Amino acid sequence: MAVAELVWDMDGTLLDSTAVVPAAFVRAVARLGGQPVSPAQAVAAYPVGTPEAILAHLVGRPLGPHETDVYYQELHGAEVAPYPGIVETLAALRERGRAVAVFTGASTRGARMLLDAAGLTVDVLIGGDHVRRPKPAGDGVLLAAERLKVAPGAVAYIGDSPLDLRAAAAAGSVGAAAAWGHLYDAQEPADYALARPEAALGLLR
Repeated sequence: MAVAELVWDMDGTLLDSTAVVPAAFVRAVARLGGQPVSPAQAVAAYPVGTPEAILAHLVGRPLGPHETDVYYQELHGAEVAPYPGIVETLAALRERGRAVAVFTGASTRGARMLLDAAGLTVDVLIGGDHVRRPKPAGDGVLLAAERLKVAPGAVAYIGDSPLDLRAAAAAGSVGAAAAWGHLYDAQEPADYALARPEAALGLLR
């Protein structure tokens, strides 16, 4: 089936948030009295799910809503930028009449904070709080296809992490590796490996 719509991961794919997101977790854990964690430990916890779930995992105990707010307080005001070529690629998508769609494991709240900080607007945003199962389950990709009104097989999900590519496969969608992202692993199976964002436009038929 031809690719009709692109769906993007956010962290490490649209946004170079390599430093700011783990740093926010590190500071939040310290404020909440948890054992010190490193940025690498925060990144390793990403598969746990939403920021709320990651933070509780890192702190080592259940957290109340006012405690999970600490992460967002630390994330507020973060300076984050799109990767080179992203702004132009998203503009080209819209010129073709395609939606700019994002599925991220981050919460919708956190995603909006980072996208706003980077000056990006999206048409469809699905956060980790919109799905029951986090990546590598395909739930978020399936929901994106539903909202875009296309079959899952007509979606290409673009992400830097192996979890992104596994989520695409689980949904029956095309998996495109964002080779510019910080979690890119050339050994992870993908339908396509994209060297730069604008290459994604070539997936559309």
